[in-house]
Amino acid sequence: MLREGHSRRAVARQLQMTYRTVQRLADAASPEDLFQCQWQNRRTKLDNFKPYLHERWAEGGTNAWTLWKEIQSHGYAGGYGAVRAYLRPFRDSVPEGRPPSPRTVSGWILTHPDALAEEDRLKLKSVLAHCPELEALAGHVRSFGQMLTQRQGERLPEWIAAVRADDLPSMHTFINGLERDLAAVTAGLTLPWSSGIVEGHVNRIKMIKRQMYGRAGFKLLRKRMLLAS
Repeated sequence: MLREGHSRRAVARQLQMTYRTVQRLADAASPEDLFQCQWQNRRTKLDNFKPYLHERWAEGGTNAWTLWKEIQSHGYAGGYGAVRAYLRPFRDSVPEGRPPSPRTVSGWILTHPDALAEEDRLKLKSVLAHCPELEALAGHVRSFGQMLTQRQGERLPEWIAAVRADDLPSMHTFINGLERDLAAVTAGLTLPWSSGIVEGHVNRIKMIKRQMYGRAGFKLLRKRMLLAS
């Protein structure tokens, strides 16, 4: 009708449409231009924080609750639901699926590298590549494991200094405990003797005592221990 020379108002009257509807249909260059709803392209409280969310997601921060708390500290006044809804398409587009849990990663780090399955080794390598702090932690854990299994207690001061050089608060707490009894820890990492056998006997005595609901005196407990031996 427009190509035939009719005006937009004449088209609106003849088709019984509003002038705004005719104008919107006539100005659309493609069908996609008509797919608009009431809230489309409307600014939200989240708009100013979307670049930050993109940056954190690229760094490996995929927890919506954590990211919401982070942008709250930067002034975001919106709710958690808006952040979760905005990040949902990002999560659906990740091909490798759900990331491993902290417990799983801890198990990989505490397992001897030679005992790790090839698939788990590759997954651990990927995790460490995305987190320098975790990579440093894994190095310190494995170094300590080497000292423990090969009885290299003389390396302990060097290991403690290396840990203190990294920003790892949990490891700093651990080495503070070691330093309170440094001589004993060094001896434990160096000498071939172990209190494991003694601790085993203590555990066996406690088990027998609990079988009698804690009511056994020393004489009865002694007799049961002798009979058990």
